[in-house]
Amino acid sequence: MIVQTIISPCWQASPSALASSVSHLENLLQHAPDETELFFRADDIGVPSKNCRHMLALFARHHIPLHLAVTPAWLSETRWQILREWAGKEDSLWIWHQHGWRHQNHQKSGKKGEFGQDRSSEAKQADIIKGREKLIGLMGTDFAPVFTPPWNRFDTVTGGILAEAGYRAVSRSVGEMKKVPLPACLPDYAINVDLHTRSEALPQNGLQTLLDEFRLAMDSGRIGIMLHHQRMNDASFSFLDSLLSLAKKIKRFKLTTL
Repeated sequence: MIVQTIISPCWQASPSALASSVSHLENLLQHAPDETELFFRADDIGVPSKNCRHMLALFARHHIPLHLAVTPAWLSETRWQILREWAGKEDSLWIWHQHGWRHQNHQKSGKKGEFGQDRSSEAKQADIIKGREKLIGLMGTDFAPVFTPPWNRFDTVTGGILAEAGYRAVSRSVGEMKKVPLPACLPDYAINVDLHTRSEALPQNGLQTLLDEFRLAMDSGRIGIMLHHQRMNDASFSFLDSLLSLAKKIKRFKLTTL
């Protein structure tokens, strides 16, 4: 299992810069159109950790749903029991779903992908079904037939496999629908705000670009927010806490579940 734990520079900004970004975010969200869809998705779930528990506790405290993209190969019965206990008894808050199979890159060149064109249809289908069967075996009725691909992308063949297998939705990056259209029966709830896998070198640039992502997402009518708990520090947890507070305080959002 390979998981990046690098903290993006924006979460190493000064306390005053972070406080200012929260203030700007509140001013921005206050002008969201009524019934703007809002959903949260946490990737790379499967191994219990302090950060994972903290993240679950925040969403539970604010009573806001979280889509948990679970990598099947990482999950064991013991790990599932721990995660399920941490989640608590409010089942409606948690959408446990599939995050590929092993989160392994199979592309020989270009952007990373577990379900790209450099694998056969048979290999991709086998991994998808194997992952789903493992999650159903461990989770039972807690499993939701939703698919989030590692690295937020897959090829056209994979879209067909998922539709034929009866998945009810996928969640990729914004823009992927234009690159790889999906069958009509398979809606895509795209992520358009990335909290933690940011690459801006300067903290102030990262925070500004993050606010710009919120603005563009808000204008589209749907804000889909991606989290990676392994890459969070105290500052990013504080920001998330403020964001969740705003999501409940500002009565303009429709909290969406897939």
